[in-house]
Amino acid sequence: MNEKLPPDALIEAALLTQLEPLSEKAMRELCMPPISQDKLIDVLTQLKLRWQNRALQLVHTHEGWRFQIAQAAFERLGSLQEQRAPRYSRAVMETLAIIAYQQPVTRGDIEGIRGVAVSQNVMQTLQDRGWIEVIGHRDSVGRPSLWATTAAFLSDLQLDSLEELPPLTELGELVLPELMDTPPTGDEKEEGDEAAQTAESMEAATPLVH
Repeated sequence: MNEKLPPDALIEAALLTQLEPLSEKAMRELCMPPISQDKLIDVLTQLKLRWQNRALQLVHTHEGWRFQIAQAAFERLGSLQEQRAPRYSRAVMETLAIIAYQQPVTRGDIEGIRGVAVSQNVMQTLQDRGWIEVIGHRDSVGRPSLWATTAAFLSDLQLDSLEELPPLTELGELVLPELMDTPPTGDEKEEGDEAAQTAESMEAATPLVH
């Protein structure tokens, strides 16, 4: 028997089973015949209400719509995970912050702000995470690559645009403790102090490219 699912059931199933966020266009065309934008808004509104106060929540990100674990449930489920989320070094997080707030930038720009060389491993780590990408080349000697953050970066931070990034001091307080390795000691603490000074200088800096 070929049973036809109503749009809300079909879209709900798609959102629950797809690994990547779904665009509104994709959800509209999933139905046969395709539903209107107004109908899709009604469906999404119904789904958000249906899943309200449950462990999964329907959210809209820069990449589209998806279900994600509610924060309260995520904190409790963390104890069940044998492997924790990746922890990133201060160099990685500083580099990411510079790219996010000053983009597009070259490696030379990043090195000028941090005051130290940027290793290929740092850039590769951010690329592998899907947070940065090359968007072009600067019209200067050697035509260095211009780096910027990706849609995945916005999605992971649950932001719709770069304008929603928190002030840089907040980034240092809220993001770094969650993603960085254990607090530095000894010589590493000196690097941490330099990082704080770097953050303050970045907050006052003007964009490198307009």
